[in-house]
Amino acid sequence: MGKPAPYLFQKRGVYYLQKRIPQQLVPKLGRVIIRKSLRTRCRTTAIKTAGPILNALDREWHEALFTIPDGVSVMDFLTKPRISEPTLREATEAYLEMKGKGDSVKFTRPVELVVSAIIKQSGNKSLSAYTRNDAIQFRDSLIKRKVSLATVKRNLSVIRSVWNFASREHGINGLNPFSNMNYGNASEAVRRLPIPSADIQTVQMKCKAIDDDIRWLIALISDSGMRLSEAAGLCVSDIQFDTEIPFIKLMEHPWRSLKTPGSTRQIPLVGYSLWAAHRAISNTDNQFLFPRYCSDIKCKSDYASNTLNKWLRAYVPDGCVIHSFRHSLRDRLRAVQCPSDIIDQIGGWQTAGVGQGYGDGYKLDVLGEWMACLQRF
Repeated sequence: MGKPAPYLFQKRGVYYLQKRIPQQLVPKLGRVIIRKSLRTRCRTTAIKTAGPILNALDREWHEALFTIPDGVSVMDFLTKPRISEPTLREATEAYLEMKGKGDSVKFTRPVELVVSAIIKQSGNKSLSAYTRNDAIQFRDSLIKRKVSLATVKRNLSVIRSVWNFASREHGINGLNPFSNMNYGNASEAVRRLPIPSADIQTVQMKCKAIDDDIRWLIALISDSGMRLSEAAGLCVSDIQFDTEIPFIKLMEHPWRSLKTPGSTRQIPLVGYSLWAAHRAISNTDNQFLFPRYCSDIKCKSDYASNTLNKWLRAYVPDGCVIHSFRHSLRDRLRAVQCPSDIIDQIGGWQTAGVGQGYGDGYKLDVLGEWMACLQRF
């Protein structure tokens, strides 16, 4: 009978070492079990290879369990419970709750995506167990995906905020491993090009010829400069036809938030946007203007983006996408010498200067006059 080796198991004929981590160390190490391929199909070789590894693990875990921290008496160490330190997942839940934005998908989703990526990579460890190597691996994984430099910075900023918040709340000493990172060779952000006026006219005529809900959505955006999510998330009551100047009353809905407070606005309907709004309202049988992409649960703007961009590709230059209509709107309004603060109000862009935050802004008739000029370009 061979030597007992309960710490070994075979997978496709190859021996693996498997050992359960002491329960007290699970929060620190972020996992319950250690598994490692010993790269051999020979049991005797596997036992010999595993021996030194098991001895080293036992020494390291024993030291972690029984090393007395500086400034702590032996009696305190043996008799007083240690201060509970949250895992990254627990710290994130507290962060979202204390920030008071736990019900805002726009705020919570980026945080949860970043944290989930780190946990998948390094495990759900207690905060002080994360190392600089964990941070570097996370940064490198972003760069490997070829995301922009701005995205790398934003992701690292999210995890820094969670870590700093939790360390203050729980009195965790030590440097934040995600701070002062070198961003490496991340690519620059892709610049979205505006769509030339001639191509806009071609797209608009194609939309009118095909005359379906996908083309109505494109046409609606083409002469309004709305973001795709803003347009896709509209409901019938947001469209105001019974006024001297037809307009969109753009506001937040439970199924679709807006990017900024300034994104709440009124947009005069002109040109192909006016045509598209009429067509969409006449053909919907519920409260949503584009039920294909919107319900009372969520607005599927990402799904819409894929479909719309795939169709647009044949009619616009390389580098142009559905969001490029928004860039084009700004250029078209500049071309008729529209004042920049009116452009900002129409597009929901932030206007520089403290004084711009005072008052109610320009009236609808003023915005309508400038939007009517779009038909020249």
